[in-house]
Amino acid sequence: MTTDPSAPAVDPAPAVDLVIRRVTVLAPTRRPVAAYPDLAPDDAARPGPATFLADQAIGVVGSVIAWIRPDADLTAADLGAARVVDAPGRVAVPGLINTHSHSSMTYFRGSAEDVPTASWFNDHIWPMEVNLTDRDVLLGARLAVAEMLLGGVTTVADHYFSMTQIARAVDEGGMRAVLAETYFSSQGAEGLERSAAFAAEHDGAAGGRITTMLGPHAVYTVDDADLVRTAELARSIGVRSHVHAAETMHQTESSLARRGATPIQVLHDTGMLEAGALIAHGTGIVESDLAWLTPYADRVGVACCAKVYQKHTHTSTPIRLLHDAGIAVGIGTDGCASNNTLDMFESVRATALVQKAASRDATWLTSSHALDLLTRQSAQAIGREHDLGALAPGYTADIVLIDPWKPHLQPMNDLAAALVLSIRASDVETVIVDGRIVVDGGRLVDTDLDALMTEMNARLPGLTDRSHGSTIQTYAP
Repeated sequence: MTTDPSAPAVDPAPAVDLVIRRVTVLAPTRRPVAAYPDLAPDDAARPGPATFLADQAIGVVGSVIAWIRPDADLTAADLGAARVVDAPGRVAVPGLINTHSHSSMTYFRGSAEDVPTASWFNDHIWPMEVNLTDRDVLLGARLAVAEMLLGGVTTVADHYFSMTQIARAVDEGGMRAVLAETYFSSQGAEGLERSAAFAAEHDGAAGGRITTMLGPHAVYTVDDADLVRTAELARSIGVRSHVHAAETMHQTESSLARRGATPIQVLHDTGMLEAGALIAHGTGIVESDLAWLTPYADRVGVACCAKVYQKHTHTSTPIRLLHDAGIAVGIGTDGCASNNTLDMFESVRATALVQKAASRDATWLTSSHALDLLTRQSAQAIGREHDLGALAPGYTADIVLIDPWKPHLQPMNDLAAALVLSIRASDVETVIVDGRIVVDGGRLVDTDLDALMTEMNARLPGLTDRSHGSTIQTYAP
């Protein structure tokens, strides 16, 4: 046999750096709408049943999943000199994506309980946030990163002040984040300029683990002129915006009465939707808003934080309405001041149960559908469906291993239901971000939590003092 010297050389498959063995893999699944023409739109919008592949092996090269194949088919050549994580019976799921949070609000966990929304903002949270220093924001973010990683959250879409400090905490902790520096129109031009400067300077930081958005606080705290300018800057920088809008039905009704337009229409009219937007909450989205949202379904997502809505007695995000229109809905926690935890399993469980109760339909939002929200749709909501939210070759190696051999998960009749309705954050055993193990055996690899929590508690009295009588903003939606 002769070799054609003019033929291009074929590069051998690169050697893997990490192999995860003997795991059950949550396969990426979605019911293709085009293949089910006889289904009602609501049914066609739902993903198919979750598929789990037992006794699989996952090979990682650098920060990317190279292959997933039956463990029994592995050869010595497949393993090479790779680090091997042997995890028999563990369940592998994509790294969770928290689509809306305010990380440094870990400092205010439990500080404003059992009060109406307006009082929560005006009498408690915003007067306390006046006290925050850069050091406080850094410490609060470090604790949030630790809590999220231990619970299997590998990516967070964060919206807060002093964002350079949060970026530092994300980088140190080995996490992934989409960061947006919050601003109000009451800050003048400097607020928007700071948000845009952060977005431009930090997009792609931490070896690509940090990407950015612009961070207008909300439709009711940022005026239309600033929203127009935000959209222009977002297009110029090449990022989207992360904004609170239609947080409650009251906000929608108030906006209609005051200006004849819903908050979602305001986002449309100012160019925010066209530029791309992650909409926090959207519980006040109404059917007429679909006319504004659907033309931009490829660049708009809504973050649902269902536990918070129960606590503050709001209606929930209209997931059924949004799914029928093809709008991605991701799962978020919001900040610890309102949610109390950053537990995404708790959040998706609340979402599933609230949706059933609100619709009075036990067949709506199945556990398989909830897993789709938690993984694929959360990735889509932040514009990362091409490389996050699924375990598949070519996707980024953000992988979570869960130990199902727990009394509250056994016996195992339905794995999808167990991962939504029974699981606890403490069932997470191993977390891999960008191909690197950051949680091993349920413990953080690099973080000294005792020292961190000791310093935070020492600083707490000064942070929660409201005797100064000032506030960062007034809540009057």
